Amino acid sequence: MADLKPRIEISFLETFICSAFAACFAELCTIPLDTAKVRLQLQRKIPTGDGENLPKYRGSIGTLTTIAREEGISGLWKGVIAGLHRQCIYGGLRIGLYEPVKTFLVGSDFIGDIPLYQKILAALLTGAIAIIVANPTDLVKVRLQSEGKLPAGVPRRYAGAVDAYFTIVKLEGVSALWTGLGPNIARNAIVNAAELASYDQIKETIMKIPGFGDSVLTHILAGLAAGFFAVCIGSPIDVVKSRMMGDSTYRNTVDCFIKTMKTEGIMAFYKGFLPNFTRLGTWNVVMFLTLEQVKKVFLREVLYD
Repeated sequence: MADLKPRIEISFLETFICSAFAACFAELCTIPLDTAKVRLQLQRKIPTGDGENLPKYRGSIGTLTTIAREEGISGLWKGVIAGLHRQCIYGGLRIGLYEPVKTFLVGSDFIGDIPLYQKILAALLTGAIAIIVANPTDLVKVRLQSEGKLPAGVPRRYAGAVDAYFTIVKLEGVSALWTGLGPNIARNAIVNAAELASYDQIKETIMKIPGFGDSVLTHILAGLAAGFFAVCIGSPIDVVKSRMMGDSTYRNTVDCFIKTMKTEGIMAFYKGFLPNFTRLGTWNVVMFLTLEQVKKVFLREVLYD
């Protein structure tokens, strides 16, 4: 009788559940930083009487303080419900599909370390697929987060996440829920590749260093690196995406890019970089730490020939 070999397995449904839970938990912990990032990205130069331009929001801490002072602490969690909707769908799909797609690309019989380019390709595909499904939740989250920048006395457009979905469909049509889909696909596919592929690769590399293993420290280091790469690569696309979703005056992605570049310069595409990195670095650490621990509940060893 042939010897049976052990293999650790987890189903796609179980991975989806773990991924969705981890992503939602990370979103709940870091949504104030995301709100600050969106406000900074949507901010334009404000002319004053003496010809100077004074921005309302200054830096991540200043933005958080201004929002809390003007809108209350709850203002920092605007869009959290839509954010949880997004992470449940988008986070569950992009992470849950990553391993199956990666295995499909290299073949189920592949042995050894999967090449980095295959990891990047798998993450690009899963990020694009996931955001096509989840774009309406992303749109509603950005719309709700941008509500606070409306002038005093101007009525808010939406009473909440559910009301926002119905109002957008009623006033703008169903297709409006997929506003900004082009830059969103580009942004999320690229950021997903930067996050998942870099986390996968860096974790794999760290685990080969003597004294390191599949530990909490390894997960923290790999998560921080994943967040850094994601922000550096995805920030310009993220700014265009936020502006298109938060402001309907732009005709398309190219129009938004050209107008932003012309009026504010190239550094406008890195507005909110620090809060974005603070948020994504923290988000990735919390998410991957949670994911690695939750997956242990479902992992099981099976024997095969």
